[in-house]
Amino acid sequence: MNTYNNIRLGEQESSTLLRVIDSVIIVAVLYLASMVYLGEFTRTYYFVGPMAALLFVFFGENNGLYREFTSHSTSSHLSPIAASWVKAILCILLLAFFTHWSQIHSRIVIGTWMVTVPLALMGVRYVADSLLKLHFKKHAYKQKALIVGQTNTGIKLANDIQKTQKHGLKLVGFFDDRTSARDIDAEQLANTGIELKGNIHEALRLAKSRAVRHVYIAIPTWNAERVQNIVKQFSDTTAHVYLVPDINTFELMQARWRNIGGSPTISIQDTPFYGFSSVVKRVQDIVLSSIILTLISPVLAFVAMGVKLSSPGPIIFKQMRYGLDGQEIKVWKFRSMSVMDNGAVVKQATKNDVRVTKFGRFIRSTSLDELPQFINVLQGRMSIVGPRPHAVAHNEEYREIVDKYMLRHKVKPGITGLAQISGYRGETDTLEKMEKRVEFDLKYIQHWSLLLDLKIVFLTVFKGFVSKTAY
Repeated sequence: MNTYNNIRLGEQESSTLLRVIDSVIIVAVLYLASMVYLGEFTRTYYFVGPMAALLFVFFGENNGLYREFTSHSTSSHLSPIAASWVKAILCILLLAFFTHWSQIHSRIVIGTWMVTVPLALMGVRYVADSLLKLHFKKHAYKQKALIVGQTNTGIKLANDIQKTQKHGLKLVGFFDDRTSARDIDAEQLANTGIELKGNIHEALRLAKSRAVRHVYIAIPTWNAERVQNIVKQFSDTTAHVYLVPDINTFELMQARWRNIGGSPTISIQDTPFYGFSSVVKRVQDIVLSSIILTLISPVLAFVAMGVKLSSPGPIIFKQMRYGLDGQEIKVWKFRSMSVMDNGAVVKQATKNDVRVTKFGRFIRSTSLDELPQFINVLQGRMSIVGPRPHAVAHNEEYREIVDKYMLRHKVKPGITGLAQISGYRGETDTLEKMEKRVEFDLKYIQHWSLLLDLKIVFLTVFKGFVSKTAY
C-alpha cells in the first residue's frame, strides 16, 4: 500500500466550505438588498455579486482568513474580514468608475450591501464558534492532548495550541525520556505554562486508558528510527497520533504544502507569485506603468534632452542585471555617467564621483535616471515594486558574502521596494548596508500583498525618490 496516497490536507474540506459560505453570503446579501429596495435583482448585479465574492475570497487568502494553524477565535476574524472586504469593494468601485456602470446602480442597495456583508460574515463565524465551544464542552475527553518531546518544536506547538481556540485542545503536558540533554528555549517553555509530566511510557499509559485522545510527536525527524519506534508503540492505543515536523529549524519564505503525485512536500523557500497572485501582480504592473508613462512623458522628453545636451554619448544606458530566477536582463536607465560599465567589474557610484556628469548628478539624486525602467515593466522584465536589481558583477560579489542574497531573485526586480522606502537606497559602501537591504528585500517577499505594493508606491512618492546616498 502506498502510504503517501492516503495523506490529505488537514481541514481542507472545512476551509473550502467556509469559502463557499462566504461567497454565498456576499451574493445573498446583495440579492436581498436589491429585492427589498428595487423589487428585482438587476442584470448588472448578476456580475457585481460573484465578482465581489471572488475578490473577497482571493484577498481573504492573502490575509490568512482561510489559513490553517492560526488563531480562530471570533475576534481574530475581524481584521482579515474587514481588510479583505475593503479591498474587494475598492476594486469593484474602481471598475465601476472606469466602465461608467456605477451610474445605473442604486446607492442605497450598494451602501446597504457594503455595510451588511462584513456583519453577516462575522455573525456566521460567531455562531459557528459558539457551536464548537458547546461541542468541546460536551466532549471534553476528545480534546485532551499531550506532546511527546520537550523540544523547541514541541514548545512552539504548545504555544500555538494555547493561542488557538478553534480546536479547543487541552494540553495535559510534555512527555519525554530526555530531561536535560536538549537545547531548548527556556523562556518560551515558561510561556506555555505546560510542565514535563513524565516519560514516554507514562504517555502510553494515558493513551491506552483513553485519558487523552490526541498525541503529538515532536521528536527531531532526523532520528527516524526512534520516531518510528514511538509511533509503533502508540499504534497499540486508540489515540489520534500526529507527527510534528521540525521545519522551524529553517527560516521559511512563502512556505507551501504541495502534493506531487502521492508525495507530500513542504516548500521552504518559494515565490509568492503563483496562479491568480501572479496575474494580479502583472495586471497591476501593466496598469500602473501605462498610467505613469503617460503622465511623465513630458518629464521623459525633458530628461532625454538634458542627457543629450550635457555630454556626448547615448541617451539610454542598458546594463545587464539579474532578474527573476537569476536570469540576466537588460535594465534601461538615462545615462548619467561619462562611462558605461557593463563588464565583470562595475564600480558603484560614490560621493563626488568624477564619472558622473553634472546633469547626471541631478537626475541620480532625484531618481529621474530610473524612469525608463517603466518600459522594462511593460516588457515584463521588471515589476514596479520589488528588490532593486544590481549589476551582474555586484551580484557575483555579494552572493558569496551576504547570507540568502540570491533569494531576492525569487521575484522580479522592481523600480522601488521596501528597502528603498526604509532608507537603504543608493551606495552600499559597507557590508552592513547591503545586508540590511537584503533583509528588507526578503521581508517584502515573505509578506507580499497587493496592499503592501500600493503602500510602497505611495511612500516612494514622499520618501523614495530623493536620497542623500544616491550619488
